[in-house]
Amino acid sequence: MKKNISIAFWFTLVTTAIFGLIYPLVVTGLSQLLFPDKANGQLIHQNGKLVGSRIIGQAFTGPGYFHSRPSAAGTGNGYDPTSSSPSNLGPTNHQLVDRVTADVAKAKTENPGAPIPVDLVTTSGSGLDPDISPAAAAFQIPRVAAERHIPESELISLVAKHTQARQFGILGEPCVNVLELNLGLDASHPRK
Repeated sequence: MKKNISIAFWFTLVTTAIFGLIYPLVVTGLSQLLFPDKANGQLIHQNGKLVGSRIIGQAFTGPGYFHSRPSAAGTGNGYDPTSSSPSNLGPTNHQLVDRVTADVAKAKTENPGAPIPVDLVTTSGSGLDPDISPAAAAFQIPRVAAERHIPESELISLVAKHTQARQFGILGEPCVNVLELNLGLDASHPRK
């Protein structure tokens, strides 16, 4: 019995050291060495100031900007990166139905008669999706063009430039990173 306890103790100690300390340090070191941008959260700096991350969504509410998907992460307006989660509300929940109905009504005022892309009125599983569909970006073009006083054709080109194709041509769906699109918008057509 004493021998079994000793073996179990040493096995636990060795595996904890290997998989709890050595392995994470090696993987972290290799990722910092080989992929430093990805290992550090794909942060975006502009003029020496941190403006966001390519992989964490954030709220854009101004009429002159493309808006992200709604977020259920955290309290308030969502987009809390420390509280990534969906709302867990079912399709018959009145709170969810009321929020989606209000978002649909608001979207209809922005672009009457156009079909509303589902990702403009529904949250993602994490609540922090940084991307929208190309259809969601196209739906917002008239509002952004009117607010910025620029031709819609220029925004169509800008959205196309920021549209990412399927990974390897088959995985996922085409998407548009909202932060990068809005940074491109500010660079090409600064607010006056």
